[in-house]
Amino acid sequence: MVRTEPYGDWPSPIDAALAASHDGKPEWVGFVGDEVWWTEPRPAEAGRRALVRRRADGREESVLAVPWNVRSRVIEYGGHPWAAVVREAGPLVVFCEFADQRLYAYEPDVPGAEPVPLTPVSPVGGGLRWADPRIHLDRGEVWCVLEEFTGEGPEDVRRVPAAVPLDGSAAADRTAVRELADEQHKFVTSPRVSPDGGLAAWIGWDHPRMPWDGTELLVAEVTAEGAFTRPRVVAGGPRESVPQAEWAHDGTLLFASDRSGWWNLYRCEVTAGSDGNPPPTGAGAAVALCPREEEFAGPLWKIGLRWFAPLENGTVAVLHGAGVTALGILDPETGDVVDVAGPWTEWTSTLAAHGSRVVGAAASPRSAVEVVELDTRTGRARVIGAAHDDPVDPVYYPEPQIRTFSGPQGREIHAHIYPPHHPARRGPDDTLPPYVIWAHGGPTGHAPLVLDLSIAYFTSRGIGVAEVNYGGSTGYGRAYRERLREQWGVVDVEDCAAVARALAEEGTADPARLAVRGGSAGGWTTAASLATTDVYACGTIIYPVLDLVSWANGETHDFESHYLESLVGPIAEVRGRYVERSPAAQAEHITAPFLLLQGLDDVICPPSQAERFLARMQGRQIPHAYIAFEGEGHGFRRADTMIRALEAELSLYAQVFGLHPPGIATLELSK
Repeated sequence: MVRTEPYGDWPSPIDAALAASHDGKPEWVGFVGDEVWWTEPRPAEAGRRALVRRRADGREESVLAVPWNVRSRVIEYGGHPWAAVVREAGPLVVFCEFADQRLYAYEPDVPGAEPVPLTPVSPVGGGLRWADPRIHLDRGEVWCVLEEFTGEGPEDVRRVPAAVPLDGSAAADRTAVRELADEQHKFVTSPRVSPDGGLAAWIGWDHPRMPWDGTELLVAEVTAEGAFTRPRVVAGGPRESVPQAEWAHDGTLLFASDRSGWWNLYRCEVTAGSDGNPPPTGAGAAVALCPREEEFAGPLWKIGLRWFAPLENGTVAVLHGAGVTALGILDPETGDVVDVAGPWTEWTSTLAAHGSRVVGAAASPRSAVEVVELDTRTGRARVIGAAHDDPVDPVYYPEPQIRTFSGPQGREIHAHIYPPHHPARRGPDDTLPPYVIWAHGGPTGHAPLVLDLSIAYFTSRGIGVAEVNYGGSTGYGRAYRERLREQWGVVDVEDCAAVARALAEEGTADPARLAVRGGSAGGWTTAASLATTDVYACGTIIYPVLDLVSWANGETHDFESHYLESLVGPIAEVRGRYVERSPAAQAEHITAPFLLLQGLDDVICPPSQAERFLARMQGRQIPHAYIAFEGEGHGFRRADTMIRALEAELSLYAQVFGLHPPGIATLELSK
């Protein structure tokens, strides 16, 4: 029987502990012989990332016991943290340990074996870090990205492709690490070696560009000694983003590029020249394999992300789509793509191929991210790891709506709307539900169409959620992505407000009970929205950017230290714009209650920004709460942190909207 009860007061089996236990997703899938391995989150184990293997008989087991944490900190967002090959004694895995960022080698099938360090610890700055390893047994080395701090400042850092000896000789000797190429770019990806071993390809870019603005794809000849000679640029440039490159089995080079306005897949022939150099193969020599107004790649936020994987038969496994993504098999000769049947609406940017098998990670509005394997011979796809197991009856899950709204100047705004949903409750006929507008991070990113128990935590209690893929989001082409160029704090704020107003005007949401929330760049959008609009009754600001001037002047990490050049403009030319848009400088305009959540170990959006912002709010009599979490960085990973954060957020909405959710402690709001 369905009962009528006020929105926000509905009882729900989805509590904060349940949502926290299902936070995160499997990442970095790969084949080790015939086995499939991946990393997955363990919120209850201090938020570590476990390396998981699926044996041939289907058993899943952790490769490394607690507290080993397989996670890289290269560019702070990290990168592919492990690689493995099969030897006579079983698998040999090389992985990056989060605590000290050293590379370790481990043979899990050898009785009594323990991880052995391969790289040294550096006392300088952030030390030595590694990402995207590739094991080359023929050379006795691991080739990867080396990130080396040269001083104490966040930009005192260099990155090069490097080779680490497998014999452990570099564990206490930095000079034993062999650099494969000169330091040509501020940022690089790990080199990919051609099937004959004669050529290597990698990607590089420099400040002030971000990798979705412009990168260069380089190819060099590999000498007998394993050095790269005189690399040449074969694709990319200041206004062309190449986020991934791989060698096909026939020796041709495949790469993703947005030169058409969309990240599409290209192929080019690259051979060594008579003088030992690759010829200057340029854009004219590259052939588009499937030109479409769809994305076949995405933003390179982590080193080693993969959106396509060549197969031995010449076809290519691809992740593609506009807004939502699918796994397909592309025939490079015809340009045809055959998509995999299944319920999945979002494939994450990790993909691997072995023989006729392809493995990736995918989710849907009814399932969290799972490890999915495709047999290309039969066309059958099945879940093989991190299988979604409904922790509650799925009737409590929200039913998303894919919507397109009209914003300022008639521009399209994409969003996912999650109305309140409960199998045994409905709201009164004479009231409208409260809604929370969710602004995603990045801002060069997007909100995926997948099951998120944090969203269900609210919708099952009678609070609607609207995830807005505002201008600047990925998945809709470069033009949509660049709507945010020099407009951060304007377009994102306007688009979120336009969706909120539209929901109110059409009778979907209560205009007096609208909130906004977001983390990182979404935290910025939330704070900026509270400072510049009167749409929202309150907001939840999570590990945010709050002060553009200090952020642009060394108060963040190297990777994003020049990001504002494109998002806001050159600070030397438009410094006033940095002040005008910063919530920290415009705190006096905030009149709505808010909750501010911050990790004390955050080096991307440091707590000093939050503290200065709060100092500006002192004495203004605006109800607010500040919760800082020890041991948390940029993105909360520990179960107890996530539980407290969700419950505090719900309590804020309850107090502001006049709700009475059962079992939630009252958050104390200061003035």
